[in-house]
Amino acid sequence: MLDEVAASHDYTAKSTYPSDSGRKSTHRSTFRLGELFAGAGGMALGAHQAKHKDCKFTHVWINDSDTDACHTFANNFSIKEKNVHCCDVSNLSLESLPSIDGLVFGFPCNDFSIVGDRNGIEGKFGGLYRHGIRALRAHKPIFFVAENVSGLSSSGNALQTIENELVEAGYNIFKQLYKFENFGVPQCRHRIIIVGFRQDTKVDEFTHPEPTTLSNPVTCEEALEGVHLCVNNNEPTRHSKSVLERLRYIKPGQNIFNAKLPEHLQLNMTSNAKISQIYRRLVHDRPAYTVTGSGGGGTHVYHWSEDRALTNRERARLQTFPDDFVFLGGKESVRKQIGMAVPPKGAKFIFEAIIKTLANRKIYSQC
Repeated sequence: MLDEVAASHDYTAKSTYPSDSGRKSTHRSTFRLGELFAGAGGMALGAHQAKHKDCKFTHVWINDSDTDACHTFANNFSIKEKNVHCCDVSNLSLESLPSIDGLVFGFPCNDFSIVGDRNGIEGKFGGLYRHGIRALRAHKPIFFVAENVSGLSSSGNALQTIENELVEAGYNIFKQLYKFENFGVPQCRHRIIIVGFRQDTKVDEFTHPEPTTLSNPVTCEEALEGVHLCVNNNEPTRHSKSVLERLRYIKPGQNIFNAKLPEHLQLNMTSNAKISQIYRRLVHDRPAYTVTGSGGGGTHVYHWSEDRALTNRERARLQTFPDDFVFLGGKESVRKQIGMAVPPKGAKFIFEAIIKTLANRKIYSQC
């Protein structure tokens, strides 16, 4: 039960919310968020770190089907147990949830990812974005933020279909491909972000944030400095003898397919499986390649000079989670939570742009 997990970090302000009468213009200085597919809270942490004058964001309810992720979220954020809905989103009664000012939904990417089966909207996960549409129709929040992999744009007409449905739900939408390494994240992670504002707010322009580290990205070495001092989620991986021997032949930036390995250390794999991340080492003076949340041996991200995979805390550093953000669950579950998250530092820029837009339009008078 979630009440067995104490909230150890107050990443959000505790406040009392006024009545929802007069939703178009309110004196509220704390924007209430609801989030579907919330995971461990990468997007949420970025939102809570974003501030403009006296205005800020806080979550009033979240949903995810992963029990460990729900426990992690409850442990790190000040949110009531009854408002953490750990269930299949299909079984969630959205209409009964508390009123919100903004909706966040990073709908599952499995059917849009370039390393997946590319089943698109018709896949097992591809149609789950419709629960975000359902939440928008049920709550009519002032704004929303939706997120997915860059592969969404090349998955047939999926992106256009989703955009059309968001507009039909009553929102002006603004999409952008974010390369998070250009926003201080020490990792090449590319995501499509769609921001929408309810049409009756008359917000017909939205300026996405400008890159901050375009010419001077944060490197792996900078990100992992001092990580050996961390206690939480920093367990090393036990490697087999063959893995350790294999890694000795792979240089920084190489993977198992372009390194010169003896025949007995090579992998017998089909060409379709030869993705560049398999046993790929990082390069110390560059951002990391994309940290993933699943995959078998060889997909755990490998140190540039030490013959080993990164620890979960090191992967969390590459995702810009602070060291006091504790992930709950087994080692592989934690890896999944980290790899599925949006980097908080990148999300922070997006929510700061939103809060400034709301302030400039005087939708919230105290901003």
